[in-house]
Amino acid sequence: MRVAISGKSGCGNTTVSTMVAQQMGYPLINFTFRNLAKERGIDFWDFCRLAEKDDSIDRELDARQVAMAMETADCVLGSRLAIWVLKEADLKVYLTATTEERARRIQKREGGTLSQRLDETRRRDENDSARYKRIYGIDNTDPSVADMVVETDGLSPEQIASMIIGEIHSRLAGTDH
Repeated sequence: MRVAISGKSGCGNTTVSTMVAQQMGYPLINFTFRNLAKERGIDFWDFCRLAEKDDSIDRELDARQVAMAMETADCVLGSRLAIWVLKEADLKVYLTATTEERARRIQKREGGTLSQRLDETRRRDENDSARYKRIYGIDNTDPSVADMVVETDGLSPEQIASMIIGEIHSRLAGTDH
């Protein structure tokens, strides 16, 4: 069972993907821009600006994630584009939340002012969407490829993970997996 979980920054991708992987006993694949920036010794925000001009960064990141996911029959891939790039996923989940809620979550995680985080979140959304459209022709605001869309405002990570795990068990019950 390959599970792909996507959503914009602050939707809970990493938290929920980690919980689902742990509870299912599956490997978690969550190789991100932060990981790649750290590998290269570059500040995260500088790396994001670099990626806006160099499409090979996104292509490398996404190819590495898909390759990692294809190395195992059971896994959880949590990334912005997981539901689009992991075509072999058995379950594709798209997490969504309001911009304000996502900015609050990011502020809680990273500090700073809410106003600052709201501006950064809006800017990152615009930049990410433009990049994904240019590189892959993907509209990351259109979750129509997802099997399951979860509006995360007002839900705890535990509730979201539980919903996804319920769907995994339902799908597993219907197969010889």
